[in-house]
This record gives sequence, structure tokens and C-alpha cells, in this order.
Amino acid sequence: MACTNCSTKGGLPGGCKNNGACKTGNCGKLPIFDWLANMELPSGQEPINHYEVRFKNGRKEFFLNKNDLTLNLGDVVAVESSPGHDIGVLSLKGELVRLQMRKKKVDMGSEDIKVLYRHASEKDIEKWQLAQSREKEAMYRTRDLAVKLNLSMKIGDVEFQGDNNKAIFYYTADGRVDFRELIKQMAEEFKIRIEMRQIGARQEAQRMGGIGSCGRELCCSTWLSDFRSVNTSAARYQQLSLNPQKLAGQCGKLKCCLNYELDSYMDALKDFPDTNLKLKTKKGNAFMQKMDIFRRKMWYSYFETPSHFVELKLDKVLDIIAANEKEELPHSLEVYVQEVIVEAKPDYENVVGQDSITRFDKKSADRRPSRKKGPKKPNAKAPQKEGGNRPQKNTASAENKKDKPKSKRSASGNRNRPRRNAQDGDAKK
Repeated sequence: MACTNCSTKGGLPGGCKNNGACKTGNCGKLPIFDWLANMELPSGQEPINHYEVRFKNGRKEFFLNKNDLTLNLGDVVAVESSPGHDIGVLSLKGELVRLQMRKKKVDMGSEDIKVLYRHASEKDIEKWQLAQSREKEAMYRTRDLAVKLNLSMKIGDVEFQGDNNKAIFYYTADGRVDFRELIKQMAEEFKIRIEMRQIGARQEAQRMGGIGSCGRELCCSTWLSDFRSVNTSAARYQQLSLNPQKLAGQCGKLKCCLNYELDSYMDALKDFPDTNLKLKTKKGNAFMQKMDIFRRKMWYSYFETPSHFVELKLDKVLDIIAANEKEELPHSLEVYVQEVIVEAKPDYENVVGQDSITRFDKKSADRRPSRKKGPKKPNAKAPQKEGGNRPQKNTASAENKKDKPKSKRSASGNRNRPRRNAQDGDAKK
């Protein structure tokens, strides 16, 4: 899968490591899938000789291949510029170029279309990379110069030409800015040709890129090329809270995605009555609190009890409005409320223990040996308790111990224990 941030890293992709020559044409921003690449042209139609070349941050232009070069997607080419030449990456070829030129209203027979010279040589690529390495330092230095001259402008991006003789500085400002003195100081310091180009806040976000509140990459830096105006009415139609912090994107303007589903909401709202229309009943008049457009439900409250919400379906609301037009007053809104039957969910019993949180935890092994406590054996020699008195000492057993011969150690150090014969045991019994 191709990367989409190589234009912000000096033209070198961070994913495929092919330096933009992976033949996919999708290593930059705003990629286009050539779905006509495997289709043959109709008989008698000549292939188009125009190509689309991508530059830094999704800037694309169309060029004419006068020399009939054999080109593939991802090739680094040298193209005509004013003045000098520029270096770019071939991003699109074939019949899809014709559709893109028609979409952007570019005349194929116009003399303003520049020429594609040749494949870029190693010397051209080295000079191109040297020019790209100067962009960040030049942007920071230009910002310092603008602050010293008290200019109300923001330098957002810098793009050096491939031959290192020209640089385009993109800036945003609320109004007109007199930057003649700034250009003089920049030309003396950078020793190149300077071009200042003003862009809007949305174009700045498109060039910078980033992650939106939805967790995905910004639409303007991935696929969105035309910026339509977005009004707060789009948020009202979609029942969104008018919170500027939630409705604004990274560019500071209203999010472009507010227009994506606006047509669906507008079609669904055609069946709903006016939100300012009051419902009249014998119990009292009611006003609308909120609505669910796609579930076709509305919530009303009486003026006497505004905290109590009554849920009504759209067809019931239309019936009440039709009755009010005939000067008929229903008894109350609660009459039109339909009971919701909640299906009983099946009970789940955890018989296996799979839902235990600690089922995967390793139990620590007890180092101490387990001692199984069994029932205590009664002592046959000890007398039974009588009347709660303490058991008396068995003097006979003590005397028997004295009468037993003590064990003697032999010369080798072993103990000579007296053995008990079976006859002696029978005699004692």
C-alpha cells in the first residue's frame, strides 16, 4: 500500500522506500486510481499525449510530451517552468488525463500548456534534493523577517523549484499585505527568485495535512479538491448543536463534511411540519422540543410542564395538526402515544466461567506444602473426661519408659536398638 506523506518528507516516501518510483503513482496526496489503464482504445482513436505531473503537497499540472518519450507512472521527469525547469513525479497518464483536464477546464489545444522535457538525470535529482533541504530553513527565516516588518501574514509553506533558482512562498492573510520590502530582504538573503502566493485557510490545511476529529486523515489532503461554502444552516438541518469548537475543522472554518449528508436530511425534512407550529389540545397547547428525522419521531411538551416530553410519531403529529385545522381539539397528546413493547432478552448464565476477568491470570504457586487436616484420632492411652475434671497423667506409661533399656552406641557409632520378637509381643498381649 502506498504512503501518502512523502510530499512532506522531501519527496521520499516513508512506506515503500522506492523514492517515489514504485510505479503506482499514489505516493503523494490526492492520488487518482487509473481505472482505464487496462482498457483498449476504440479503433481509430489516437492515445492522448498529455501527462499529469505531481509536485510538492499535491500540486499537479498537465504537460505535453512533444518528444514522444516512453513514460511510466512514478518516473521522475524534468518539465518546463518559468523560468528554468522543474522536477516532478509522473502521477497519471492515458485517457484519464483527458477527463481530469475536462474537469479542471484545461484546454488541450492551449498554448499555455508547458512541455515535458526528459527523464530526470542523477544530477537533476541531486539538485532537486538540495533545493528541498532548504525549504524548512527558508520558511522559518521568512517568518522572522515578516515579524520584524510588522506584517499581518502567516507563511504556511515554501516550495523550491527543481533547479534551485526559484521559490514559491505560500501565505495566509485577512487582507492585502504590502510585502515589497519583505521580498527585497528575502532575495538578498536567499539569492533566488521569490514568488508570493496567497492561499485560504482551507488550502493551507490541505497542504499541511493532519488528522481530523473523526480519527482519519483530512479529506482535503486525501481526495477533496473543490471547496464548497459551508453555512451554519447545514448544522441546523441536521439537528446539531451550534458549537463552533465542534463544528470547526483544523482550518478554523466549518467542516466540509457537514455538506456530505445534507441532501439526505433535506429530503427527509420535506414530510415534517413547521417546527414553530403549536399543537392545541384540551389539556393545553404544546410546542416541539426535538425531533429524530430518520426515525420519524417528534417530542412535544406542554407549556405548563416544559420538562415533560411526550414522544409522538410523525403520522400522529400530522393527524393532530389536521384536527386543529378543522378547529377540533383532541383530549391530550398522551392519547396518541403508542406503547412500546420491549422484547424480553434471554438470560445468560455463566456456567463455564468464560466471563471471569481473572481467567487468564496465572495463579501464583504456593511454596508451602499443603497440609490436609483430617479428623483427629482419639488417644487410646489418655483417659476420658469425667465430670469436667482434667485428665490425670498416666503414671504407668512413665514407669514403663524408665524400665526400657536405653540404646547403646557401638564402636562404629551406630545405635543398637533391641528388637522385639513376635513371641514377646504375644506374651504381652
